Amino acid sequence: MRSSPACFTRLPLYLALTLLTQCSKCKNDPTPSKPEDQLPPATQTGAGTFGCLLNGQPWTPSGFNGHPNFLVSYDPTYHGGNLDVTMYRYSTGAKQAQYIGFGGDQLNKPGTYSFTALGSPALPSPYTALYADGNLSSPCNYYTVNQGATVKGQLTITRLDLSSGIVSGTVEYTFSQPSCDTIKITKGRFDGKF
Repeated sequence: MRSSPACFTRLPLYLALTLLTQCSKCKNDPTPSKPEDQLPPATQTGAGTFGCLLNGQPWTPSGFNGHPNFLVSYDPTYHGGNLDVTMYRYSTGAKQAQYIGFGGDQLNKPGTYSFTALGSPALPSPYTALYADGNLSSPCNYYTVNQGATVKGQLTITRLDLSSGIVSGTVEYTFSQPSCDTIKITKGRFDGKF
C-alpha cells in the first residue's frame, strides 16, 4: 500500500496545528479571573502598596500630580496615635483624580477599628474615611462624614511597628449620601512606611 504524496505534505501542517492548540491550553491567562486577584498581595513588610475593589472593580494608586500617589503618615504622639493613609489615581488625559483616604486618632496598636460612632451617637468616631472623584464641588463626587455622608465599615491594623516605621492592614467601608450613588471600598489592603 502506497501513501499519496499529498498526504505527506499535509502532515506537517496537521502536526503544527495540533501543537499550537495544545500549547494554547498551557498558556497562562494574563488577566486573573477574579477582580481581587488583580490587587497587590496583603503584606506586612512596608512594601508601599495599596489596593482595593471600588464598587467591585480593582483600584490601585497611579499617576503623578506632584505628590506621591500613596502616602502613609503616623504620629504616635498626636491624640494617642494618629494615622493618615491617602492615595489617588490620576490620569493626565482625564485631568481628574480619584482620591481614597482613611485613618484617625487613638490608633496605637494592631486591632480593628470601626468607622461608626463610639459610645453615644452624639460622639463622633475618631476614625474617618474619604472618597472623592473628579469635580469636588459636586456633592456626589465628594464623600466624607463632615459633608453629610454616612460611612460604615472598619479599618484593621495588622502591623504597627514604630521601630521599623511600618504600618499594614486591611480596610472596608461603604459611603452613602442622599441622592448619590453608594461607594463601596472592599478587599482593601495597605502596607506602607511612615
